[in-house]
Amino acid sequence: MLQIFFITFPFFALVLCGYIAARWRMLPLEAIPGLNSFVLYWALPCMLYRFGASTPLAQLLDGGVFLTYLVCALVMVGFVVAVSMNQRVGWNDAAFGALVAAFPNTGFMGVPLLVALLGPKAAGPAIVTIVVDMVITTSLCIALSRLDGADEHGASKAVKNALKGVATNPLPWAILLGGLASAVSLELPTPVTQTIGLLADAASPVALFTIGAVLARSQILTTANNHAPMLLRDYLPVAAFKLFLHPLLVLVVGSSAIRLGVPLDKFALTVLVLVAALPSASNVSLLAERFGADNGRIARIILVSTAAAFVTFSLAVTLLA
Repeated sequence: MLQIFFITFPFFALVLCGYIAARWRMLPLEAIPGLNSFVLYWALPCMLYRFGASTPLAQLLDGGVFLTYLVCALVMVGFVVAVSMNQRVGWNDAAFGALVAAFPNTGFMGVPLLVALLGPKAAGPAIVTIVVDMVITTSLCIALSRLDGADEHGASKAVKNALKGVATNPLPWAILLGGLASAVSLELPTPVTQTIGLLADAASPVALFTIGAVLARSQILTTANNHAPMLLRDYLPVAAFKLFLHPLLVLVVGSSAIRLGVPLDKFALTVLVLVAALPSASNVSLLAERFGADNGRIARIILVSTAAAFVTFSLAVTLLA
């Protein structure tokens, strides 16, 4: 367990550094979007391209991994929406609560952390989960969020907006290009490879630092806007679902799939369970704000899951790896 902490500590410590920097205004809040843009449009695509290009194509097109993770994501969304809705939480807030419960922080945190723990082979299954969450889970939850009639065009427009967001997101394209490079054994010129490598190496530390800064900014803005006191039962259970129910569900579904003859490698299942054990994706807060959901609630779920994951994720690694 102590050895696992030695590996995971620097990752969570960087999140804490970003949180402190923004909270103490050592990092101007106005600079956070710039950090986010650097990670999203430059560093992270290079990291994902590099992993995709160096991963055998069969791992990137693993149908067993895709279907297992997709089924679990759909179950998580349906369950969290069902148990969340009440007089205070409508379709919009319930849908984004479901998204934050089903969408791990795989891109910013998971891929580099899992590769550090399990080796480069872990990148393939983790990349597959990113595609599922960005293309399917996110689109579904945005569409569900429109069912309360807040948008006169309803779910149809929401789905179109979600698909448009996917099309303009550089991460799926980076994964696709990396997969194509792997398929044709493409080798880029050395200067280009080195440039991509420098940007890829910057992805993990800057992304983790940015996660902490985004969390601190969400808290600061919530306080500044005099957000009404929030009941623990409106957000704490969702964070618990993310950290405990999601990985347990993936483990049960994946183990059952293997027994039923689904071609799912046990190592890939371990990666899927650890992906599910990651804290909530920080970018869900930006989506919630864009679509008018209660961003204070979403920010609290992300903050609680990120803080608690230092212990829960390390425990999951100890039990599985």
